[in-house]
Amino acid sequence: VDKAGNVLIRKPATQGKEHLQTVILQSHVDMVCEKNSDVTHDFLNDAIQIEIDGEWMKAKGTTLGADNGIGVASELAVLAATDMEHGPVECLFTVDEETGLTGAFALKKGVMNGDILLNLDSEDEGELFIGCAGGINTVGTFHYEKVSVPTEYFFFKVTVKGLKGGHSGCDIHLGRGNANKILNRFLTQAANKCDMYLCEIDGGNLHNAIPREAYAICAVPNEAKHTLCADINIFTAEIEDEYSVADPDLTIILESETPHSLAIDKNTVTRLLKTVYALPHGVYAMSQDIPDLVETSTNVASIKMKKNNTICIGTSQRSSIISACKNMATTVRSVFELGGA
Repeated sequence: VDKAGNVLIRKPATQGKEHLQTVILQSHVDMVCEKNSDVTHDFLNDAIQIEIDGEWMKAKGTTLGADNGIGVASELAVLAATDMEHGPVECLFTVDEETGLTGAFALKKGVMNGDILLNLDSEDEGELFIGCAGGINTVGTFHYEKVSVPTEYFFFKVTVKGLKGGHSGCDIHLGRGNANKILNRFLTQAANKCDMYLCEIDGGNLHNAIPREAYAICAVPNEAKHTLCADINIFTAEIEDEYSVADPDLTIILESETPHSLAIDKNTVTRLLKTVYALPHGVYAMSQDIPDLVETSTNVASIKMKKNNTICIGTSQRSSIISACKNMATTVRSVFELGGA
């Protein structure tokens, strides 16, 4: 075990196979910790609640941890096997892959003796991948002033939930809904029709997870209440139709909310909504060399209100081509700059 917490376990070759090259099997022990807002779960202490759906094991309201539990289980199976002929094997278990490969970067020269390394971080059994997608995280920060909300305003909370989400690398090509983009779409529509105040907004969490849930707390004049309720019904029907295949459990809820005295200033709200609307999300380019391979993509991952009157929009860009990844990140940064972030 090294200082970072990475673990290396060596298994000698079986008799007659000592001459073979040492093979390193590598996986990571951390997972993306995501849960639905209506689920109570402590990832540090609670066991994942599982269910069997046909041939698949799934988690109830949380991520499962198959990334990279599959790889870890595979290595442990090799270590425990007594009926397998093999050369020298080194099983490497790294930490903190999901937060930026910090475990891998902390590895010191000479820790491993192997000449061949197989990374077991894939969901496709029986397929071998050569290469890796590079990634860049781009964050836009908005600074806002607090303003008072006038009297005689109706306060409401709009929530987008029930989306499948998924990994921004593995699942980005599936056309699933992005809760941040869907929420922003309705807020933009509402702001264009009446005098709307935005008091609070939150969506998504991790840079490598497609956001499944998002919400906002807003206020509109009392006389706009009935129009707003009619608009949310029409909007919901349209969005449900758009995602009827990719996200059939999509739900959009509008409910009354306790009045707030303060909101985000109008200028910032306008720039924020336009920026999120303009930010690209999803597949940007497919590979010209390998059929059905996503070459370049981007994920509008999170919208968070932070300390000191700031709102941070987290995004993540991926590509199998370094220059294309940089170009995608520059595209996202340009949108942020045009929006005054």
